[in-house]
Amino acid sequence: MTALLRLTLATLALLLAGCGNAPPVPDWQMNAHDAAGRAVQAWLSGDDKVAQSEWQRAFDQAARTGRPEVVARLALLQCAAEVASLRWQECTRFEALRVDADARDRAYADYLAGGRMDGAQAALLPEAQRAAARDVGAIAAIEDPLSRLVAAGAALRAGRADARMPVIATDTASGQGWRRPLLAWLLLRRHQAQAAGDETQAQALQRRIDIVQGER
Repeated sequence: MTALLRLTLATLALLLAGCGNAPPVPDWQMNAHDAAGRAVQAWLSGDDKVAQSEWQRAFDQAARTGRPEVVARLALLQCAAEVASLRWQECTRFEALRVDADARDRAYADYLAGGRMDGAQAALLPEAQRAAARDVGAIAAIEDPLSRLVAAGAALRAGRADARMPVIATDTASGQGWRRPLLAWLLLRRHQAQAAGDETQAQALQRRIDIVQGER
């Protein structure tokens, strides 16, 4: 089992906690786990068609519970994968159900949206994100690669990222072979190099972009 799939299943297990954990495991929960795992992998690989299909399957399964908080929590996982890839859009599926979400879910949604976290809010975040919400310097030490990318994307969105962040995120995505976030962070770094007048660096980054895009 890949690290990404382990992370996805672990995240869903936490997000869907309290929704029937006693054996036998409900079909909807297993199906949602599997579909969400495939969706995240497809998204990070840049396969939009598969990602969209698997996310729909995951949400269809979650909807079988009739519990809006379950769907809202699943939506946060989808939005976290998007933030890791620098896709900064409103998490509309979650926002439509925010009124039914608990304080942890609302805090995490605000964190993904680039909101400033006070101490009480940061304490409600998933473990990997708590230290990052307080100190961007902690992001490099996050062990899980996807959690590290999510933290980097959230920090950049909040205007808290330092100069090391794009490099850390690029190295993380490159090491995992995650095409979508790698391309997003490379494009950001090329723009920064061009803005700084560093044409040598910009050209080096463009060569990497060309490789990812399959043009070389």
